[in-house]
Amino acid sequence: MANANYTVKNVDIFIITGFDHLQNQKLLGFLILLTYMLILLGNSINLCIIMTARHLHKPMYILICNLAVVDIMYSSTCSTTMISVLLPEIKTVSYYSCISRMFFYHLGDIKVCMALTLMALDRLIAIRFPLRYQSIITNARVIQLILMTWIVSFTVMGVVTHVADSLPYCQPVIRYVFCDYPSMIRAACVNPEPYFFLPTMINLWLIFGEFPFILCTYAVMAYSVARLSNNSSKRQMINTCSSHLIVLFSYYAPKIVSNLLTRIGVVLNLTERNAMLIVASLVPPLINPTVYSIRTKEIRKRLANVFWGKEVAPNNIKVIFLQMIVENSK
Repeated sequence: MANANYTVKNVDIFIITGFDHLQNQKLLGFLILLTYMLILLGNSINLCIIMTARHLHKPMYILICNLAVVDIMYSSTCSTTMISVLLPEIKTVSYYSCISRMFFYHLGDIKVCMALTLMALDRLIAIRFPLRYQSIITNARVIQLILMTWIVSFTVMGVVTHVADSLPYCQPVIRYVFCDYPSMIRAACVNPEPYFFLPTMINLWLIFGEFPFILCTYAVMAYSVARLSNNSSKRQMINTCSSHLIVLFSYYAPKIVSNLLTRIGVVLNLTERNAMLIVASLVPPLINPTVYSIRTKEIRKRLANVFWGKEVAPNNIKVIFLQMIVENSK
């Protein structure tokens, strides 16, 4: 094992070996390619619709655009590597390509969490303070918050990437399915355990910091919805919140399960870890466009006008907000 002060890198390329034990590699590669194409299609359509429709230039849709950009970046960094390994069987990736993919993958991971937090906060203010919503949540403030989350994410990942880049690498093998921080640390000529402290702290922040905050916002929203006397308004708001919870748990469930299994001493084999990693990386970006955008009637109306020239019934959200105002004034 190399000394910790040894900084010369002996590795110019890495070999991705996480799929070597699988028999149906082409089938898996095709499924990942299809999923990736659907992710690109769904998020790109939402971006184009919101950017070209001036009446959609509102805080909620700016947040949807932010999430779409993050989803594309997050899924692209891992999907392109897996597709190239499985289909054309190009298993090598250069050192600098690997570390840059690691940077953008974890940057997207952190940004997804922050984007979901901002969207939950936006909905909470819209439901609890409908009369003051437009004065509290403006386009300028939303853009400032988004920029702040990007700055924080870049700063955190700058530190993480510096740690990974400063290590000596003497084995050109990545045992996982793409380049991420754990796989690179395990390929380094050092004891990996001390270097997992930093990602552990980041995971604690995401899982036990932002996740409980988002759940609290939904609890407050559920309380507000329960006070409504209009059953139709209740059903619509419950349907909206349940859809958002699906997205939330699709992102957090693999992280929580992985951490819980680790804490109770359950050891996952390499196949199980890789499967969980693929699901966590591709399922949320696939679900997000449908839940946050396609289910939004304003965007569905725009889609119908573009493809079929048909009108969709307008959203009855004003009625819900008026009902909330009446209930909150009691």
